[in-house]
Amino acid sequence: MRKLLLAEDNEFSREMLARRLENAGFEIIPVTNGREAVLAARQYQPDLILMDLEMPVMDGRAAIRGLKTDPHTFRIPIIVVTANTNAETVAEAVAAGCAGFQEKPVILRSLLARIQETLEAAQGSAPELRTASGMIT
Repeated sequence: MRKLLLAEDNEFSREMLARRLENAGFEIIPVTNGREAVLAARQYQPDLILMDLEMPVMDGRAAIRGLKTDPHTFRIPIIVVTANTNAETVAEAVAAGCAGFQEKPVILRSLLARIQETLEAAQGSAPELRTASGMIT
């Protein structure tokens, strides 16, 4: 079973997305901020991280930078999941080292496809940045 770390501060969004991803066959490690994401990534070594950008304590940008410079976590692919999809935000996420980008609200089938593509790419070469939008179905 593939392990996903889900960093999302909104309780409703985190619980709903975690439940749907578990139903899709993933083991979910939920966290509520960037600092927890960094610590959990080191501890659990997930196959992939889903990272919100706007979170308390440590935002997603800082968490991504920390994860990508840590020798224990730098290879874990990260998909940014955020409602803030302006060009500057996308550029920051790419510069920080994310492997993909998913807009909120999330369409589950689109996110699942993005996760699969990213996991497959992580086994070979560096994953490409991808985008999608919509709502959870």
